[in-house]
Amino acid sequence: MIKRIDHIGIVVKDIKEALKVYQQALGLGVTEIQERPDLGATIAFLPIGESEIELVQPVTIDSDAAKFSEKRGEGIHHICLEVDDIEKALADLRKKGLQLIDEVPRTGPRGERLAFIHPKSAHGVLIELYEYRESETAHDSDSQ
Repeated sequence: MIKRIDHIGIVVKDIKEALKVYQQALGLGVTEIQERPDLGATIAFLPIGESEIELVQPVTIDSDAAKFSEKRGEGIHHICLEVDDIEKALADLRKKGLQLIDEVPRTGPRGERLAFIHPKSAHGVLIELYEYRESETAHDSDSQ
């Protein structure tokens, strides 16, 4: 079911300031920065090994990232796990009694299918599930 950790999402107040740490101090590269009005956020993608760090800056006061930042401050927002079959994973989790935020997968920033498990079911951790299409790899955008 679970293949690997795809990424860790981190909410930041200012991506440019956060990138000073992640790029300059830690030496990570940025493959892409997306403006996502549909999410009320700007997202920077920083690959590290077979995974990524996603820096998420809220740009609207009513976005999920803004609500998280207001309540908890900057920090780890979610852990994303890649799965083979997201429908099967959701059905299995539902059968095991976990509370899902997304009963049906939605489309992510790079065309992947995603769904979230409620933190109440995962001891306070927001878990995101990703399924990539067969023609897609985790870092296809790296070559763009």
